[in-house]
Amino acid sequence: MTVSHFDIAIVGAGIAGASVAAYLPADRRILLLEGEDVPGFHSTGRSAAIFSGIYGNAPVRALSRASLDFFASPSPGFEDAPLITPRGVIFIANAQQIASIEHMQAQADVQLATRDIDARAATHLVPYLSANHVERALYEPDAMDLDVSLLHSGFLRQGKAAGVRYIGSAPVSAVDHIGGKWQLRTPQGDFSADILVNAAGGWADRFAVMAGASPRGIQPMLRTMVLADVSGEPIGHGCPMVVDIDETFYFRPESGGLLLSPADETPVEPGDVHAEELDVAIAIDRVQNVTTLEFRRVRTSWAGLRSFSPDRTPVVGFDGKLPHFFWLAGQGGYGIQTAPALGRLAAALLTGMPVPGDLVDHGVAADDLSPGRPALFARNLAA
Repeated sequence: MTVSHFDIAIVGAGIAGASVAAYLPADRRILLLEGEDVPGFHSTGRSAAIFSGIYGNAPVRALSRASLDFFASPSPGFEDAPLITPRGVIFIANAQQIASIEHMQAQADVQLATRDIDARAATHLVPYLSANHVERALYEPDAMDLDVSLLHSGFLRQGKAAGVRYIGSAPVSAVDHIGGKWQLRTPQGDFSADILVNAAGGWADRFAVMAGASPRGIQPMLRTMVLADVSGEPIGHGCPMVVDIDETFYFRPESGGLLLSPADETPVEPGDVHAEELDVAIAIDRVQNVTTLEFRRVRTSWAGLRSFSPDRTPVVGFDGKLPHFFWLAGQGGYGIQTAPALGRLAAALLTGMPVPGDLVDHGVAADDLSPGRPALFARNLAA
């Protein structure tokens, strides 16, 4: 039986796998394998779709800053429609959360991107926000909505145009490293590759163990989303998103209603997750407590996977112990807004090139994301 051979095989066609495939050189033979019928089914397609340059830790914020130019001006032919639209985000704090807002404000890049506002200014920007529950707030005017579907499909199309071979409905059932080559078995056939990229999202640690690598403690977590209708006139689309400073809820206008979440992070086994009635009720209760809205009905609800490493920083780079095994996982809730920078970084590392200079200028450092970073192993071994 003839086995198709590739220079690089990428397992997982969500935003991580799709973006690195799009940035790899066209003269390399690239295979992009997806276990589901539809790429991005569990995480990418269930994102809240917001760009906030101050969201996440320092390495994540650097990746976000390095991605912004692409969102504003994608490469020619990437997409005809805009990837971003103005939104703005208000981070609110009650009297007991002042320390949290001051801690966030202490970061130099956060100071540059936000301005301190009071309850009156916050309710002017979001009229249905209750001033009684806001002591202080940070306003990030340059936060934006991201069109996840356009971004993901654009990367997939860019990869296809460069010769990437995409195969869906192809979960990997066995993987071996024989004679310096990776051997992959799937329902769609067997394949081999010189380099294997682990972009398996919530399955990243499981796939790593299957391949013979040590896990990195990447934990899939469930996040609940709710789209609800409220009494009175439909909510205008232009209001900023509101986020609790300790991230116990967030909400924004969507399709005449309100998109909201309890910002839950429930550890789960990787799979097709669904919203629980209790989490939906918690989300509505938390948002009712800080707004003047009366909820009429839940239009729809869903849940998605967000996979975090122990230090909440993406894991990107060669394994270090397992030959030609490359990690591209643990993007958490930041995978969409960091995809352009992470895709370019991963492509550079995979092909032995230096980190692109503009990424370095924004503070992106490969060592911060390395699968061999000491903090990651220390936390993982202690868990």
